[in-house]
Amino acid sequence: MEPIRIVLCDDHRIVIDGLQSLLAGVPDMDCVGTALHGEEALYLLGRVKVDVLVTDLDMPDMDGYELIAQVKRTHPEVKGLVLSMLDEPAMIKRAIDLGVDGYVVKDAGRDEVLLAIREVHEGRRYFGSSVTDALLQKGASTGRNSSLLAGLSDREIEVLAALAEGLGNREIGERLFISPRTVDTHRTNLMKKLDTHHVAGLVRIAIKGGLVHP
Repeated sequence: MEPIRIVLCDDHRIVIDGLQSLLAGVPDMDCVGTALHGEEALYLLGRVKVDVLVTDLDMPDMDGYELIAQVKRTHPEVKGLVLSMLDEPAMIKRAIDLGVDGYVVKDAGRDEVLLAIREVHEGRRYFGSSVTDALLQKGASTGRNSSLLAGLSDREIEVLAALAEGLGNREIGERLFISPRTVDTHRTNLMKKLDTHHVAGLVRIAIKGGLVHP
């Protein structure tokens, strides 16, 4: 029986090293590649036979959400397992809506991570106990938190809410009747105003600000 071929994607080298060490002594698993961001992971998937992609969400450039969406389009045979610190219900739900096969929070133990890999490889979906608990809770606040969103224009708030729904620049442009280039400009301005460098960071702020709900 061939081992499960796994690619690891995380922007922290220490996490990659830890996961590689975890997999090294497991006879039915083989780490065939590592990536520090989404584009590098896609490059690997195009050149190496992979069964399961284990990815973080909050990464620079191409984050885990965009990576999952692209993998589902271009490599549908690859199972996607999120391993992330993010446990907000709306962020988990967004990954589920994109078609992720499993989601485990990074405080999970070794046995749960290995179980999740085996489960998604077998074609079953796996969501850790922390993820299930988060989805059962009343996650985000029901009203808009004006202090978090202070200083944003109405248009920027509209773009922020649409980004949190998982829409791309073209889709947001079509919804708001503006060009994708203008959407990208708003996104850049939002990152500067809200002091974050990732779309995942914008999504977190949108959730805490009450723009989207689980």
